[in-house]
Amino acid sequence: MTTRPTADRDFVKLGTRALVVLTLINMFNYIDRYIVPPLFESLRKDPVMGHPSDARLGWLMTAFLVVYMLTSPLFGTLGDRMSRMRLIAFGVALWSLATAIGGLVGSFAALFVARATVGIGEAAYGTISPAVLADYFAPATRGRIMSIFYCAIPIGSALGYVLGGTVDTHFGWRAAFFVAGVPGLLLALLAFTVPDAPRGMWEEDSQAKPAPTQSQLAFAMHAYGALARNSTYVLTCAGLAAYTFALGGIAAWLPSFLERVRGVSHAQASSLPGVILVVTGFVGTFAGGWLGDKLLVRNRQAYLWMSGMATLIATPVAFLVFMAPSPAVFWSATAVAEVLLFASTGPINAVTVNVVSPTMRATAMAAQIFFIHLLGDVPSPPLIGAISDASSLGTGVLVVPVAVFVSGVFWIYAARRAARTISSAV
Repeated sequence: MTTRPTADRDFVKLGTRALVVLTLINMFNYIDRYIVPPLFESLRKDPVMGHPSDARLGWLMTAFLVVYMLTSPLFGTLGDRMSRMRLIAFGVALWSLATAIGGLVGSFAALFVARATVGIGEAAYGTISPAVLADYFAPATRGRIMSIFYCAIPIGSALGYVLGGTVDTHFGWRAAFFVAGVPGLLLALLAFTVPDAPRGMWEEDSQAKPAPTQSQLAFAMHAYGALARNSTYVLTCAGLAAYTFALGGIAAWLPSFLERVRGVSHAQASSLPGVILVVTGFVGTFAGGWLGDKLLVRNRQAYLWMSGMATLIATPVAFLVFMAPSPAVFWSATAVAEVLLFASTGPINAVTVNVVSPTMRATAMAAQIFFIHLLGDVPSPPLIGAISDASSLGTGVLVVPVAVFVSGVFWIYAARRAARTISSAV
């Protein structure tokens, strides 16, 4: 297939429709994900749940994350060989049904299984959606498109906390699962109405295109081998793993840090970070995508350069968050650091879909999801907790800005390496 420099009006409308539907689904994706933490206290007090300990409650989040991470490679391979929108609809329906079932369970073990099942559904969606959007939109606009898509992360996460707490307070924790899960079933039906874009719409035909008789396993082995040899992809994922390590640590421990170390009231420590996240996440994500696309016309590695510089600048600001005793300073630093960190969300995911073959984008996203969670937000919360137990929470959280710095170094190095490779090829 040859490169398509333009698209007709109907195709543009379909792309816009896909973006709206997938972004809306992504918002509910994160609502479903973060509906659980605000319910912890009610679950802990419920005799039907067996009065679970904090450790057992924490496993509700870990169960989802581990299953999500482990099943992503499967759906990545399927997404490069089958109808992507049907797989997305299946994933949305499965995770929404599992969320709603969480409101019907009669034991903690059943709730654990329901939350783990949510991870299967979200793996089907998370690996494939960026690949669909990449085929609907030209490379020069993907920074903005991915930023719009990923704006749903801070908004959905904050809504999950707010919705969970509010519904729990007025109607009980079971109702919170119903409210979060049922709308997703309608969104699954909506996903069926979005046509799948032709793979590689905007790129030259790929060397990774599978032969008609090639098995799923053979294609997967070929695709993962190609990804491992793609230095820009590997370095981008390495930086994203460090970035995810930092964000996972912040999400898990910032409220406790504010309450224990900074003396912030429980109400403020649990709610104000969410309010800040909605604003800074939206501003940072959207501004980063817009700026990345503007710079791309001047430098082919602009997404990597911008993401690397934003995270390097965020490093000293992140240190201020955890070291400045003044409330005016640490709240301001929190807002600035989050804007800088979220600025890379769209551009860095655009790098992932741009540097791999159109016929293996879902596989690339799946491998990235597995890698960044395995080395990122799976180990960071317990590591910070272990340092806190051995020393203090104030010391433990200092690994966060270190991880932010490491992510910036990886992305700057990836940009320099990619630029040298292009120069040597000319």
